Amino acid sequence: MTVKQNSTYLYLVCLVAALGGFLFGFDTAVISGTVSLVKHDFNLNAVSEGWFVSCALLGCIIGVSLSGKLSDKYGRKIVLIISAVLFLASALGCMFSNSFTTLIIFRLIGGLGIGVASMVSPLYISEFSPSRFRGMMVSLYQLALTIGIVLAYFSNAYLASHTSGVFNNADINKIFSTEVWRGMLGLGALPAGIFLICLFLVPESPRWLLLKSQEQKAKAILIKIDGAEAAQKEIDAFKTLDSDNNEGSIKELFTPVYRKALWIGLLLPFLSQVCGINAVIYYGPRILEQAGFTLNNALGGQVTIGLVNVVFTFVAIFTIDIWGRRPLLFVGIGGAVISLLIIGALFALGITTGPWILIFIITFISCFAFSFGPVCWVVVGEIFPNAIRGKAMALATLSLWVGNFLVGQLTPIMLEGLGSSWTFWLFALCCSPALWLTFKLIPETKGRSLENIEAYWKQAYIQDTQEK
Repeated sequence: MTVKQNSTYLYLVCLVAALGGFLFGFDTAVISGTVSLVKHDFNLNAVSEGWFVSCALLGCIIGVSLSGKLSDKYGRKIVLIISAVLFLASALGCMFSNSFTTLIIFRLIGGLGIGVASMVSPLYISEFSPSRFRGMMVSLYQLALTIGIVLAYFSNAYLASHTSGVFNNADINKIFSTEVWRGMLGLGALPAGIFLICLFLVPESPRWLLLKSQEQKAKAILIKIDGAEAAQKEIDAFKTLDSDNNEGSIKELFTPVYRKALWIGLLLPFLSQVCGINAVIYYGPRILEQAGFTLNNALGGQVTIGLVNVVFTFVAIFTIDIWGRRPLLFVGIGGAVISLLIIGALFALGITTGPWILIFIITFISCFAFSFGPVCWVVVGEIFPNAIRGKAMALATLSLWVGNFLVGQLTPIMLEGLGSSWTFWLFALCCSPALWLTFKLIPETKGRSLENIEAYWKQAYIQDTQEK
């Protein structure tokens, strides 16, 4: 097999896994267009409305909590298949739900799918990719996530603008006209079905196969990805490292050897959320209205923000394996902090006319899109030991969802109680520690195999012990 064919195979498999990110983004963002419609049709009070929006988060937390152990025990592929089934069941169930309770149940099921996919998809891609391509391949997951968000915005807008059409079939008329929120939520069944079918065509993670002593199967996959010589090197490195490992208990992560990796895995995802990215994604129209935009212009600005998020993710895809993880984090986080400070200053000085607020919000999104967004997934997918990578990734992803929850719950309170200026200054303050984390703890992992990174922590610990 030629190098070109190997690369094609690698891209296709990683793109399939990245569909989990697309469904994550789509399912998270599609809810924004359905809230007022569901509230009207089911006559919801404020508590029920909030439960409809946030119930998926409970499913996410449960999904993340279970996915680590399940993926380590049964394999990455089977757990991804489960997530696809959950996405498909959620979309179809929401579309045909006959009560608010049923709708909530299927939103919870969708949350389970989001939680599972948000952990296992980048994990699978990280383990499947050769070291020289790993940053680019994992970044595809973040790219798919941002595309899912934008397409959710566009599909919601399209369906909402065509509700006056009359269909001959009463059921179709109900889904796409009189109760169009059903169509908005149900549309996710199409990518979920594609994701499910494609997953049956991709192999298991070769590193998981090695963990389960299925060397011949792993070797065949590694040869197909990167050739016989590279495959043998990967297997030899794995065997050398694996001989020193225990049975794969999560307790290993809390030993002094991996303490730095644990701090990175917990803090980097958390800080990537409390920098305020989802405040802009979820509450962008409200923020832009406070900056003097009309509602229509604010919604247009939100679509622009979504598109910028997609475009600048390509910067990471094409540079992360050339420049490295740390340079992208330094530049992106630094730019994000400066942008947040300027946005806060503009609000404080009352400079809300003209395009300046939108310009610096777009600058903030751009900086996040080529740094925090993709690099976070790349780093947390690389730094943990082979034997417990699934469980450790689950902890890191859970940290991300905690940060997501805090921002989602506190942003409206901060906008109302502190005002826009102090809200953005607080986000800048929360974002800043990531610069210290990058400088002090995060090693440069560009071009290193996962086994080499695991060995690095052991060597660094021995060196630190000797110096003390």
